[in-house]
Amino acid sequence: MRENLLEDIGGMPLIPLTVQNLHEMIDAGVIPNGAPIELVEGVLVHKDRSAAGDGLLTHSPKHAAVIRRLVRCLATWCDDNGFTTSVQLPVVLNERSAPEPDISIITGVYEAGQNRHPGPADVIAVVEVADSSLKYDRTTKRRLYGSAGIPTYWIVNLPENRIEVCRRPVAAKRGYAERVEYLPGQSIPLRLGERILNVDVAELLA
Repeated sequence: MRENLLEDIGGMPLIPLTVQNLHEMIDAGVIPNGAPIELVEGVLVHKDRSAAGDGLLTHSPKHAAVIRRLVRCLATWCDDNGFTTSVQLPVVLNERSAPEPDISIITGVYEAGQNRHPGPADVIAVVEVADSSLKYDRTTKRRLYGSAGIPTYWIVNLPENRIEVCRRPVAAKRGYAERVEYLPGQSIPLRLGERILNVDVAELLA
């Protein structure tokens, strides 16, 4: 998997770390708490929220706007139905990967009395908003979430103005068996347990 990751992130040198190492570095002040960094396959990776052509450290206004729309769309409905919406916070998939999806939907009211980050068994769906990170989200992130058995993975594809929905994770193949693209004018049925929320694509991509 590391060879694949090197291709996805442009051959940057690897620093093998565990989630515990990362937490120790944060506790020691080596990495500021809340820094735009995530641990992916043992590598510290800067979270790319930039628009295509912008510098890595910039945060695209459109990226931010879509996340705000997603929160408005999902948060109240999830709260009313017993789920938690988490924004850009860690999900510990294994000992070497703790990505921070733009949105994750978690079973139950997770923040009540918890002393750990959510893991694969807690997460129903994750969403990544992709502009310059599109290739990375289609490859490394797809492998990560599929391998961990996350039931639903959305890529909000800003360059092509569509949403890619991956379902039916296949851990052995490190991916998903189903991938469907939704365009403005369509709605996406987001299944959370026995409940379904229909999400309007045009409203998210406006």
